[in-house]
Amino acid sequence: MTELTPAQRRDLRARAHHLSPVASIAANGLSPAVLAEIERALQAHELIKVRVYGTERTQRDALLNDLCAALDAAPVQHIGNILIVWRQRREEAPAATAAAPKSGRAARPSTAKSAAGFAAAARRAALAQAAQAKKHPARSGAGTRFKRSAGPSRKK
Repeated sequence: MTELTPAQRRDLRARAHHLSPVASIAANGLSPAVLAEIERALQAHELIKVRVYGTERTQRDALLNDLCAALDAAPVQHIGNILIVWRQRREEAPAATAAAPKSGRAARPSTAKSAAGFAAAARRAALAQAAQAKKHPARSGAGTRFKRSAGPSRKK
């Protein structure tokens, strides 16, 4: 179990304030499935909250100590039914199968777009559309479907 200094604990409590619990421990206690879920959350986020249902304070203290000992994590805070746990992210060994391309095709980058990538593509499209409208004013798009005649209006 990792030990934290009071300054580190204070900083981690402040960082955890806005977090929501990522796992719940109920009547079954620390089952292997719950431990695996908490392990994944610690690897992804380092600092997590865990909600505990239906136990007394002394049982929650023991649960926090067991959890930290099993996952080599540090207890940050125990307040009410919420346990805050921290563990530094572990380095993952790269998988050998992920490096080799499958079925003889060349590896290509992921086609999934992030929000920033989507916004950049939208800006590029808008700039291209504006440049096209500048080159060909008659094809500018909105409002050009029905042309107005240059003659006098019918209002009297």
